[in-house]
Amino acid sequence: MSKDLSKEVLGAIKRKTGKNISANSVGKVASTVQPNTLENEAELKKLIRRVADMANIKLSDAKLNDVAKTIQSSGMKSSNLEALMKMMMK
Repeated sequence: MSKDLSKEVLGAIKRKTGKNISANSVGKVASTVQPNTLENEAELKKLIRRVADMANIKLSDAKLNDVAKTIQSSGMKSSNLEALMKMMMK
């Protein structure tokens, strides 16, 4: 994750949730992303839940499904975790 972008993402999480998240925590989540994570709905939902839990964001099942569908339909690549996190913060 680029230094400027990681600061921006971490800042967005802090503004939205009031919770400080370390770059190390984000790195741990990012390291679990596999090439098929965004193609496998169950794995994608697990990833979304982990990020939401880390940021202390409550996600209803409907919101989780919406985020997963949006990510899958966007054609996003699993190598772009920064974009995934930005999308969740919107």
